[in-house]
Amino acid sequence: MASLPVTLMPDPIAPDAAHSLFAVPDMHCAGCIAKVERGLTALPGIHAARVNYSARRVAITHDPAMTLPDLRAAIAGIGFAAEPLADPTIAVENAQDKRLLRALAVAGFASMNIMLLSVSIWSGAVGATRELFHWLSALIALPTVAYAGQPFFRSAFAALRVGRTNMDVPISIGVLLATGMSLYETITGGNHAWFDGAVMLLTFLLAGRCLDAMMRGRARDGVAALLRQTAPGAYVIEAGQRRWVEARALVPGMMMQVAAGERFAADGEIREGKSSVDLAFLTGESRPVAVGVGDGVHAGALNMDGPLNVVVRAAGADTLIADIARMMDAAGQGKSRYVRIADRAARLYAPAVHLLAALSFAGWMIAGAGVHQALLIATAVLLITCPCALGLAVPAAQVVACGALMRRGILVKDGSALERLAEADRAMFDKTGTLTLGRPMPENLDALPADVRPVVLALARASRHPLSAALAEALQREGVMAATLSDLREEAGVGVSALWQGRPVSLARPANAGNWTSLATEYREGDRHILLTFADMLRPDAAATAAALRTLGLDPIIASGDRPQALHEVAMATGMLATGHMSPQAKLAMIERLKAQGHRVLMVGDGLNDGPALAAGHVSLAPSSASDASQLAADVVFLGDSLSSVAVAVRAARRTLAIVRQNFMLAVGYNLLAVPLAIAGLVTPLVAALAMSGSSLIVIANALRLRRAAR
Repeated sequence: MASLPVTLMPDPIAPDAAHSLFAVPDMHCAGCIAKVERGLTALPGIHAARVNYSARRVAITHDPAMTLPDLRAAIAGIGFAAEPLADPTIAVENAQDKRLLRALAVAGFASMNIMLLSVSIWSGAVGATRELFHWLSALIALPTVAYAGQPFFRSAFAALRVGRTNMDVPISIGVLLATGMSLYETITGGNHAWFDGAVMLLTFLLAGRCLDAMMRGRARDGVAALLRQTAPGAYVIEAGQRRWVEARALVPGMMMQVAAGERFAADGEIREGKSSVDLAFLTGESRPVAVGVGDGVHAGALNMDGPLNVVVRAAGADTLIADIARMMDAAGQGKSRYVRIADRAARLYAPAVHLLAALSFAGWMIAGAGVHQALLIATAVLLITCPCALGLAVPAAQVVACGALMRRGILVKDGSALERLAEADRAMFDKTGTLTLGRPMPENLDALPADVRPVVLALARASRHPLSAALAEALQREGVMAATLSDLREEAGVGVSALWQGRPVSLARPANAGNWTSLATEYREGDRHILLTFADMLRPDAAATAAALRTLGLDPIIASGDRPQALHEVAMATGMLATGHMSPQAKLAMIERLKAQGHRVLMVGDGLNDGPALAAGHVSLAPSSASDASQLAADVVFLGDSLSSVAVAVRAARRTLAIVRQNFMLAVGYNLLAVPLAIAGLVTPLVAALAMSGSSLIVIANALRLRRAAR
């Protein structure tokens, strides 16, 4: 069974730099994202900083001389507490989410009780009764604001302490102003108090934050479910002794003993035993794959039939499943054009809001309104203008879409790739390994009689030649069990031979073949010679994928280094125009010509020679069987043998871009409507809280429609 390498892209800005990952739990909006990224990249020694909003993490590329304490202090200098993470695949319990939930429970309970008292006041209570109800409201509201407001107060104080502002500064000012004004009115025997508005404001703000946290948690569910596929550990054989070792303590070279019905805790190579493994979580293939000595297995795969002894090749963060998790983690926050728009809006938010509130206060004072009314209007302006909806417009859609695609076996490295994929209007395919499976498949397996199939399987499994591996895999899929051979020998360039029941047998190059690399091999047993031929089969759904891309407006073409004669059959089967004898430079030149004509090229390739074209394309995809270089250059990697993932990804990307645009329209429309109303004095703090939280919830709910985008 072939391995499925998935390699993450190194940082192109500073290939020799160090990389560190920090958990920053207090980030909750586009303004926080922009502050962390801008603040870090402005520091000497830091080359790049990329925030993953859904995971509340920041990945930093920096000089090797910078230590973790240095980076932690740098993040603290921006106003955020941070903790280093050794591995992005390790789940970090976010205590902030639990604090938000507790604060929401307190605020919700208090707001209901204060509202009951407020109803009595609104119903006409006067005199001592009104004062009593105001004092009772104050006794409930003051401790509630002090406790439930901590998520906002702490964030605001941390920003102000380092001379910065964030979205929580005006929120905190608004809550404290409303509470302070209400307490003053209560002490002086005034007719009005706004404790209900202040506490209800916190309730709705916290509800919005909690739902945002739930959305991010749901977006991470796919990766978490993937990581839960791995076994917690394995029994290891050392010096004849058998002991249990946790998965994180496994190291390459250890010998795992995996019983039937257990999952593998690490990637490895089978040294003893034969079985079949379930790879549905990885490839989407529901049929188990037969494996034996020399075959590779992956962490998370289920051993179906018999016990296996497996030598560990990669464990922990180096396994394939961990690579996939890191790729999904990196896809959560992409720097698309729309993200940059939201970043700029968040950067201007704090000064603009403070200025609007100050002007509103001054304007109403000049117009003759009292201090209380002017402060109330300024408070409403502070609260209603929070651009949380704008900050969530892009990351919410990207995270949900990437999660939906991941569940289909399509791994997006960068959320911005979805935007570029949606813009593509031309599709260019390599042939070998892309439109075809890139591995030889027996064409005439029926030529092998049933009595010699076990012998051929044993011979094929003893050789590492690609044709032997393909033959062994095909026979194992047929349920053939290998015969017992003796005196096995392999001669380079000739083949493999052995004795079976005292008779010489061999699997070798055909007598009329020029060399061992011909797509044919021959079984010999005495005077019996059986010629087996192989072909590189077309991927399933290749023709259907080409038709689907045409329907989507992408005209697909084939650009291959193969001979034109070899391309003819594939071109006829898929209906694509094909060009052969193309060098890497020629493919690159073709993409540049299409770019000059105004086209945006989707490049799909797998070989080393496709690396430059994958990097030059407007967006690029590669199968998981591609070379490391191609996977490094590609924006999206798809698992399995089906090529339909290309069309699925394009459709999902276009739907994601439509949702992002809708989110921007919703967020901008809300602000255009709400801000003038607040400045005009037509909005109370309570209504402001409802409006602001409602806009965020609408954007999140709209993004969650993408959960079924990968169809």
